[in-house]
Amino acid sequence: MNKNKANFKIINFKNHIDDIERKVEAVLFAAVEPLDINSINSIVKTSEIKIEKALLSLKKQYEKRGVNLICISNKWSFRTSENLSNIMVKHKSVQKKLSKAAIETLAIIVYHQPVTRSEIEEIRGVSFGTGTLDILLELNWVKPAGRKNIPGKPIQYETADDFLSHFNINKLSDLPNIEELAAAGLIDNSKVDSSIFGTSKFFDENKNEKKENIYSDIDDMLSSSLQNESE
Repeated sequence: MNKNKANFKIINFKNHIDDIERKVEAVLFAAVEPLDINSINSIVKTSEIKIEKALLSLKKQYEKRGVNLICISNKWSFRTSENLSNIMVKHKSVQKKLSKAAIETLAIIVYHQPVTRSEIEEIRGVSFGTGTLDILLELNWVKPAGRKNIPGKPIQYETADDFLSHFNINKLSDLPNIEELAAAGLIDNSKVDSSIFGTSKFFDENKNEKKENIYSDIDDMLSSSLQNESE
C-alpha cells in the first residue's frame, strides 16, 4: 500500500482543469501566431479577467514540461522549453543573409526608435540602399511608425513584435543598456552620450538630437544570434 502511494506521487500533474482553461489551451495550440487576451476572448467569449486567470494557471502548469506557455509583448504562445533547444535543431536553407549595413541599421532602430532614414544615415555616417530597410521590413523586425513632424514629413521606423519574438525578448527595456554593453566589451562608453542612448530613451525623440556612431562595435551581438539561427 505504501509502495503504491509512493509511486503515485511521482507524477504530480494537475488532475483537473476548468472548461475555460481547456478552451484557452486549445485556442493557443491551434493558433499560427501569438495571441493577445482580446483575440483569445473573441473565440472563448468570456471575461478578460477569466482569460488572464486561465493563462496564468496554464503558464504555471507548463513551467516544467517540454513546451512552455510564454508571453511576449502581451501576446501568448506555446514554445519549446529553452533547455531543450539543443535537441530541437532545425536545419533549413537561409535565403537571405543580413549585410553589415542591415545589422547596423537594425541596431540603430532598436536603440533610437522611432527614427527616420536620414537619421539612420547620419548615425552610420554613410548612405545605404533601399534594399537594406526592405529586408528588415520583409522580416517584420521593423515597421513604419508614422511621419516625423518636420519639413518633408519623413517616415519613421521602429521595431515590430516579431523582432522581440525572434530574439526572445519580452520588452524593449530588457535589452542591454549602455553599462551592460560596455561591460561586455561591445562598446566604448567613454565615447557615448548616455543621455541619448539606451532603453530608457526609446520614445523620447526630443532628446535624440545628438547621436554617436557606435553601432559597428555591436555587430557581433546581433550577428552571433543570426548565425546561430542559420546553422
